[in-house]
Amino acid sequence: MRKKYNPYMLPPWLRTFRDICRQFIIPFMVFQGIRTILMPTTFDVLLLAIFILVALAFYLDWI
Repeated sequence: MRKKYNPYMLPPWLRTFRDICRQFIIPFMVFQGIRTILMPTTFDVLLLAIFILVALAFYLDWI
């Protein structure tokens, strides 16, 4: 059976990195959304989708 995820079991440097990513994901997502609306390319759409999935994972405490 899989153990429950406990963020306090992570090393301190990894918790700090995760918290920094949590702070910056929304501004990056907004910038990428504006960029995708103005000049859509395949790379921009994929990057925006990745940012949305990461933000969703942070919101739902998956990571």
